[in-house]
Amino acid sequence: MPVQLYAATEEHTVRLHEIHTADGSRVQHRRFCAAEDREIPYDQVGHGVALPDGRLLPLSEDDLARLPLPTKHTIQVSGFIDPQGVIPISYDRPYYIAPAAPLAERPYTLLVEVLTRTKLVAMAKIAIRSRERKAVVRPYRGLLLLQTLRWRDEIRGPGDLAHLVPAIPLSDRERRLAEVLVQEMIGVDGSVDHDRHAHALERLVDAVVAGNEPAEPPPPEPAVDLMTALQQSVEEARSARHPTKHPSKADRRSK
Repeated sequence: MPVQLYAATEEHTVRLHEIHTADGSRVQHRRFCAAEDREIPYDQVGHGVALPDGRLLPLSEDDLARLPLPTKHTIQVSGFIDPQGVIPISYDRPYYIAPAAPLAERPYTLLVEVLTRTKLVAMAKIAIRSRERKAVVRPYRGLLLLQTLRWRDEIRGPGDLAHLVPAIPLSDRERRLAEVLVQEMIGVDGSVDHDRHAHALERLVDAVVAGNEPAEPPPPEPAVDLMTALQQSVEEARSARHPTKHPSKADRRSK
């Protein structure tokens, strides 16, 4: 299936630049040739691969364009699986897929429909920027969405981090109250899906530009025991879901 990929995400944030703190000027990272001890222009920058003996093997753009990858400009589907079989930590970048030629339109439409009907995802390989990537293909709003995956050797195991999580015995009451909280919080309000850090940074910039004193950060939440925190969270979740509902006698007794 000849395809074209389009980035499915973009960042919206205030970019922090490196500056010289003494005078506030921008810090620049220059392209510097160590052998000639001088700065070089961008059009003289190429790519190379380090060999075992320490030498660098230059590779031109023509060399990279001739990589013998069968997945270049195509999606090569290797099988279909339940999406639960994909390890969440392996997900990388998402792309929208569009057919790149008329001969791809019919198989594209068929793949959208069959994946929707079976609720399966396609495991695939595709070459992106001269690098072959493993990927998952799934239907999304009538289109195909491709999400690249990390190769197995790119994923770090937790190692000995397990010792940082002590074995804590939990009471049945803690478990029951936590399950009640989960049930009360089923569903997510999409209207609050935004980067609070980016918004706070924008407000900080506006305040500094206007010569105003930046707002004070909120005080840290006071430490409370687990049962109190669970009960408070349950009450807050119920109030958010049923703002006019008064607590029942059973709710009051549970307190």
